[in-house]
Amino acid sequence: MKKPIYFLLIVFLMISTATIAQTRTITGKVTDASTAQGLPGVAIVIKGTSKGVATDAAGNYSMIVSPKDKVLTFRYIGYKSKDVTIGKDSVINVALEVDNAQLTEVVVTGSSRKSLSRALAGKTVGVMSNQSSFGYLPPIVHNTEEYQHLPESIFLEAKKNPLSTFSIDVDNASYSNVRRFINDGQLPPADAVRIEEMINYFDYDYPQPTGEHPFSVTTELGVSPWNKDNLLLHIGLQGKEIPTDNLPASNIVFLIDVSGSMMSQDKLPLVKSGFKMLVEQLRPQDKVAIVVYAGAAGLVLPSTNKKAEMLAAIEALEAGGSTAGAAGINLAYKEAEKNFIKDGNNRVILATDGDFNVGVSSSGELERLIEKKRETGVFLTVLGFGTGNLKDSRMEQLANKGNGNYAYIDNILEAKKVFVNEFGGTLFTIAKDVKLQLEFNPAHVKAYRLIGYENRALKNEDFNNDQKDAGDMGSGHTVTALYEIVPATSKNNKTELQTIDDLKYQQTQLNNKAANTNELLTLKLRYKEPAGDTSKLLQTIVTTQTIDPEKLSDNYKFSAAVAAYGMLLRDSKFKGSANYSQVVELAQQARGKDEDGNRGEFVKLVKTVQLMDARASKK
Repeated sequence: MKKPIYFLLIVFLMISTATIAQTRTITGKVTDASTAQGLPGVAIVIKGTSKGVATDAAGNYSMIVSPKDKVLTFRYIGYKSKDVTIGKDSVINVALEVDNAQLTEVVVTGSSRKSLSRALAGKTVGVMSNQSSFGYLPPIVHNTEEYQHLPESIFLEAKKNPLSTFSIDVDNASYSNVRRFINDGQLPPADAVRIEEMINYFDYDYPQPTGEHPFSVTTELGVSPWNKDNLLLHIGLQGKEIPTDNLPASNIVFLIDVSGSMMSQDKLPLVKSGFKMLVEQLRPQDKVAIVVYAGAAGLVLPSTNKKAEMLAAIEALEAGGSTAGAAGINLAYKEAEKNFIKDGNNRVILATDGDFNVGVSSSGELERLIEKKRETGVFLTVLGFGTGNLKDSRMEQLANKGNGNYAYIDNILEAKKVFVNEFGGTLFTIAKDVKLQLEFNPAHVKAYRLIGYENRALKNEDFNNDQKDAGDMGSGHTVTALYEIVPATSKNNKTELQTIDDLKYQQTQLNNKAANTNELLTLKLRYKEPAGDTSKLLQTIVTTQTIDPEKLSDNYKFSAAVAAYGMLLRDSKFKGSANYSQVVELAQQARGKDEDGNRGEFVKLVKTVQLMDARASKK
């Protein structure tokens, strides 16, 4: 009786061995069809099964298939799904196209999961799916996005206003938000265009610091591309880049908005994908807690260094309910303080569309709350998501008050840029309260204008005041600022100057040194160490020596192109002769290696707006 059983067992093993022998490995890369950049976290599933893998940070994947597996399905948030026949090839590369329609769809919610319901103190949290039995609902038509009105900085007479003082800004949210508008086929509101954030979105090739200070200072002086009678001063700061392995241990709290306004595909699903990428970058010494808020706030995951628990908690997040933002902020800071690491990176990362409507919700109250919380030594990073109700100005101010940075994430590639490519700079601060003050020499400068930084301007007295909050700089961060300068010898009256009447009781006179030196200006910089309370001073001299146009660096040319583009989008009265063709030419000259493709993408955006403006002019 036993022989048939043994026989069947042997046959089964032979078949199994034969099947295993016939399996093979498929490898490949998934990219964005328009940019050719690798897409991280793409789901690749054998069609008709639950077997699958996901691409790594560079978009690469590897998976085992059997002879009976015929089709691979590639799925990604914000992109059109794609089925590919396996065939005989062992390498299958796929380019996915952006699905603009999917990013504006609103979906029906269903039942809530018990874990999050308990975490939110009994509040109902809806489950989001890609579609329901009712099909897709139409896009949201109400738009309640908010942007702070920012009057442009003007030209100031150097003789009566010799000092220019401002806080650095490493935020770059404006660029990705502007890109979102343009990709949706519309021009951005003027107040959404913050030129300094657009300039600072890009990487620049500045030298690493070598001295006692945690950053280097680079300056270049050339002729302004949009006004040949004026000069353009380029200032570049390079933060010390600290290898990830050498960064201090991190104590991070993910503070995630799961309110009803976060349901759409470009909000919570994108948040989840981004945070999963960040988790993969963490080291054994790094810990994460997760706090969510909707109608109430709840602790979903106590602080842990176990990645599996982090990923499971993120995957379980769902959206629904009103928005008790202040309650979430309080709970997140409480959790960060509870697990505080001395000399470590203690940070709350807030992901939201900024639509707070329960509890403390006014901008002033929220800012005061954050100002109080930053005294604990916990920094704040704010990440904006979505369209329709984005509270841009509110989120930027919260980040400023919280000694942190603000980014807007409009697609998965931007999530990768923030969470993976800029991991150290996003999370680890090397200097805080960084302020610049330039003293112009009126013997050589008739007038000057700081391009952008309107909401970062400081009083001259603030420079030496260590109680005054200013911008913070992360590991490897660069900061770029541009000044347009009217030389003292200029005879051109086209530049619009705001003059001040002569003083009645005193006179302003230059000393002999001013005219006898080639010093154009003195640049002073103050900063504090991350845990310090007393600022340190760094200063340098900029001379009147200009650089020939053909010898200007790519840093100079590209930042000038972005500045001109920003002025065109804002329809600035200071744009001079700038036009889109000039911007494209200047940017093309300065593309350099462009390993991440961001400068190439910029050129495409400029050309897109050029066509949009051309169409508008024909109507």
